Amino acid sequence: MENKFCVKIHRSYRTVVAICDSDILGKKFEDEKRQLDLRENFYKEQEVDEKKIRKIMQMQSREDATFNIVGKNSIKISVEEQIFPEEAISNITGIPFALKLI
Repeated sequence: MENKFCVKIHRSYRTVVAICDSDILGKKFEDEKRQLDLRENFYKEQEVDEKKIRKIMQMQSREDATFNIVGKNSIKISVEEQIFPEEAISNITGIPFALKLI
């Protein structure tokens, strides 16, 4: 089965690209200090396949966008596309995530 990704591009004074694996959308993860709340209104404008999410990441990284990426598959692709180095990845209850703030 092909992986699907939710993506929403928020445009204000700075572009924020929110991406998560489709299978964890709507879930909440927390540890003692942090919380990930994967709300549909923040992460889902469209659902896309791997080819499309790679294209979005490449295009938005050229635009110096800020990224908020959550999920094993999304993070794997973001590392491959050089959005994040491995050392920038954090985890909450086994769910990898990364934020790139510019």
